[in-house]
Parts: sequence; structure tokens; C-alpha cells
Amino acid sequence: MKALRRSHTSSASSSSPSSSSSSPKSSWTHLRSLLVVAPSPVPDRGSLKSPWSRRKRKHLLTRQQWNDFFSPDGRLRGGGVKLLKKVRSGGIDPSIRDEVWPFLLGVYDMNSSRAERNAIQVQKRKEYEKLRRRCQQHLKLSRDDHKELKEIVEMGNADSPCFVEGCDSVCSEEVYCAQESLSIEQGSTEYGTLEQPVKEIFASNLTTVDEDVNSGLTHLDVSEDETESSDSKSSIEEPESMLMSSPAKPNMDCRFAKISSVKGNITKANRTAEDFATWQRIIRLDAIRANAEWIAYSPAQAAIPEVKALQSAGAVGLTDYDDLEPCRIYHAARLVAILEAYALYDPEIGYCQGMSDLLTPILAVMEEDHEAFWCFVGFMKKARHNFRLDEVGIRRQLNIVSKIIKFKDSHLYQHLEKLQAEDCFFVYRMVVVVFRRELIFEQTLCLWEVMWADQAAIRVGYGKSAWGRMRLRAPPTEDLLLYAIAASVLQRRKLIIEMYSSMDEILRECNSMAGQLDVWKLLDDAHDLVVTLHDKIE
Repeated sequence: MKALRRSHTSSASSSSPSSSSSSPKSSWTHLRSLLVVAPSPVPDRGSLKSPWSRRKRKHLLTRQQWNDFFSPDGRLRGGGVKLLKKVRSGGIDPSIRDEVWPFLLGVYDMNSSRAERNAIQVQKRKEYEKLRRRCQQHLKLSRDDHKELKEIVEMGNADSPCFVEGCDSVCSEEVYCAQESLSIEQGSTEYGTLEQPVKEIFASNLTTVDEDVNSGLTHLDVSEDETESSDSKSSIEEPESMLMSSPAKPNMDCRFAKISSVKGNITKANRTAEDFATWQRIIRLDAIRANAEWIAYSPAQAAIPEVKALQSAGAVGLTDYDDLEPCRIYHAARLVAILEAYALYDPEIGYCQGMSDLLTPILAVMEEDHEAFWCFVGFMKKARHNFRLDEVGIRRQLNIVSKIIKFKDSHLYQHLEKLQAEDCFFVYRMVVVVFRRELIFEQTLCLWEVMWADQAAIRVGYGKSAWGRMRLRAPPTEDLLLYAIAASVLQRRKLIIEMYSSMDEILRECNSMAGQLDVWKLLDDAHDLVVTLHDKIE
């Protein structure tokens, strides 16, 4: 026994020099781990494998698994908890996305039976068709008003007296307003200006923006030359312009005044009609210029017959599509139909550029317009705040991204402060179009599905307890997108700190991320941020 002890002591003694030489480093490593882990209420990151890490990631939700989630009466077993867990950790097989998405987006309740969903579907179809009939009525009124405006302009140009019912004469200023409105219809290149810091920051990504002061509408105005040049580009090219909301200016001209304003009696109904007529013009422009990346992911729509495509375009009054293939004409017509319907459904938001980016993936998956519309409505319940004119929603989200970076990486945050970029406006586009421009099409769908699963869990009240039983420990969050955006910036921290000396350079770097991000690595890093910072941020 003594020999054994002497041997052990001798061994320890002989190894002591090397141990002594390495002890400072090992001691510091141990101390640092204690300082980091001990006071933190959050479990050690090493024990929390992200559901999106390579070792933890599950396979896609399959058709068989999807069917097994339902009871005989068509209800999701367990209120859909297992479904959300599966979607969150692995995504959805493309063949069943059109069936799963309505649950994630709140079109159907997680506890609804098959019979209840059938009744809801019938009701939703009728509501959508009613909105489309209203769109057609507005389109007809808009065409009639255009004819009346033309008559007024012709009479004004001829220096002839002009009489309108309920008004003895029309002054030269009113005729000028009518001329301005008609010039917009004909593709005038005279633009207003946007005097706001946001535009200065994002001038490289914006075309000129006009605003309608009375309605608070912000919209894009593009000349005929720009439209023609865009049509001649590759079918997969996407317009780089990004619309951003801003407060209305008090000194705007009356270029969108209609006959009702000439009469001097604008009612609320006329105001709405005027807004909608403006939205219709912008929607058609954006629809024709829409990106064609979706084609490879929707074979049925890609093979649409030309006759059906032209019929769809005619039904919504879509023109100027001479250079487009039938599938893109059909897609543009669907964009017009659903975006117009949404503008009437949510007139406070109406339409702003960027909304078509959010709708395109939904159209690629959902082949029925009324189903696509209600999925879009579900998506916009959260995303609509991105398009508010007061920018409250955007600023709140940018503030959260800024906080995440500040708490996670003080060195990077201090560098941003030096560049006066701590408000994180360089990720504005990522927030507005929900990473649509930075990820390829399939990656976009994966990110959105995970994000929707989190939001669905919160919507139905599963909360932290249910998520804890899933052994994820990271609670679902409404703001997973913002954690992912912060993660994308943090992944480039070294480059930003060492190479960039202005916010413009950081903005260019963020805009160049397109197609270079690994969505699962991004989600993995976002999960890390949620685990460590969720309680501080929210």
C-alpha cells in the first residue's frame, strides 16, 4: 500500500513541472468558465443543442407523419404541439406545404375538426370573392374617372369654360391638378421628393417616392423608360428599389386629386376610392416586375397555358406584359388580384412596395387564390407593422436588433456607435421584407416556417411550459426573425470592426449577403441568442 502511495506521489511529483507550467492557462480557463456560467440563470449552451444544429436537425415533416398527427375526426392530436415541434426542428416537405401553412398562419385553428375547417373554407372563399367584386367596382370607377379627367384637361388646354355639376367653373389651379393626375396615369416622369433621413441612408436602394398627403399613402412612381428597361432584363432579375414608409409632407401637391376634389366635396368614400386607384397602379407595376425565382418551385404554375394566363390578366385589368412568359403573366395577375383585395381588407396599410415580395412565396405554394389570400392575411398580422407610415413597428424591431448586438457583443456595438450606426438602420431591408432578399427561395420558406411555428405556439398559448417539455428550453418568440438578423450581423463582426469605417459600407455588406447565408447555421446562431438573451430583451 505504501509502495503504491509512493509510486503515485512520485508520479505526481515527476509530472509537476509540466503541470506547473500549464497551470496559469488552465486556471484562467477554469476561472473564466466559472465567471461566465455561475452567475447566469441560463443553462450551459453546451447542454442546449439547437434544434437546427447539424447533429440535432430532424428530417422534413413527411406526408405520412402529417397524416398521423390527425385523429379520426380530423383534429390535430395534442393540440398541434408535436406538429409545431416537428416543423420548428426540420421544416416541411414541399408536397404538403399547402396543407400545413394554413395551420401555421392561423387560417385554421389547431383544435378544429375536419368539418369545421370545411365550413371555414367555404366562408373564407365567399369573403374573398366579395372583396374581389369590390375591386372590380373600383377599377371601373377608376377608368370612368380617367375619362372625365381627360375631358377636363382637354377643355382646360383649349382655354374653354369648364363646367362641372355642382360647380360654376373650374379655376386654372384645379385644371392643373387634373393635368397632373392624368400625367401620372400616362407615366409622367415628374416625381416628388422624399425629405427624410431614411432615404439618405438607403438612397442606393430606392427609386423616387411620392406621397399622397391626404391619405398618408406612400408609393413608388417609376417612369416609362425605367419600366421598359426592367422588362428587357433577365426574367430572374429583381428590382433593387425598396419602398419605405415615411410621414406625409404638408406641402404636397394635388396631383392625385380626382373629379370629387374638383367639385370641392371629397367624402370619405371618395378618399378611399382615390387611395385604391393609386394602389392599383403601383400594384400592377410591381406585379409585372416581380422576380421569377419561384418558377422552379411551382411546376404546375410554371406550365400554365397561355390562354389561361391571358384570361387571368384580363380579369384584373393587367396590361403591359408583352415581354413576359405565360407563367409570369399568370403570376402577376394573381399578385394583382390578392394585393388589391388585401388593400381593401386592410385600408389602413393599403399597399406598399415590398408586400409583393412577401406574397410571392405564398402564391408559389398555394394554388387557390382565396387560400393564398387568407394565408397572406395571417402573415401580415405580424408583418403589417413593417408598412406603417409612422414607422413605429420598424423602429421597435430595429431597436431590438440593436439591443441583441449590444448585449451579445459590446465591442461590435461600440464600433457601431463610433459610426453612428447603433440604430441598426443598415438591416432595414431585412426587417421590411423578412429576409426575402437575403435568402434564396427555398431558404426563405424554411426560415418563415420556423418563424411561423414559434408564432403559432405563442398564439395558441403553449408558452414556456410546453416548450420546456420539448426539452428545447428556449421559449418560442415572436421575434425569431430579429434574432436571426442580429446573428447575420454578428457572423460578420470581424469584417465590420476591422474593415468598415462608415454605415454605408456596412449597408453594402448587408445587401451583398444575398445567396451567401446558410439558413440552418443562421437559425442555430439565432437559437443561441434566444437562449442567452431572451429574458433581457423581452
